Amino acid sequence: MNIFIAKLDFNTQEDSLKEAFEVFGDVSSVKIITDKFTGRSKGFGFIEMPDDDEANSAIDKLNESELDGRTIVVKKAKPKEENSRYNSRGNSNRKSY
Repeated sequence: MNIFIAKLDFNTQEDSLKEAFEVFGDVSSVKIITDKFTGRSKGFGFIEMPDDDEANSAIDKLNESELDGRTIVVKKAKPKEENSRYNSRGNSNRKSY
């Protein structure tokens, strides 16, 4: 399961995020999203856990918990859109003038 974590402290590292989730089971990947120009954390990230029961337990226990001095939000990540440039009706999201 892919898990979304928000409201991370900007100094939180992937290792400490992984440690928090490993208490609940195997973690296959960790990614804190960073600004491509500055390299600074954007304050959110993703964790992948192969076992859904362990992932749901982590979500239940870690949502609204404190990590590195911040109360974090933890929930199941929504699937990424196939092509985010187009909405569900196939229309472009661009404005035409």
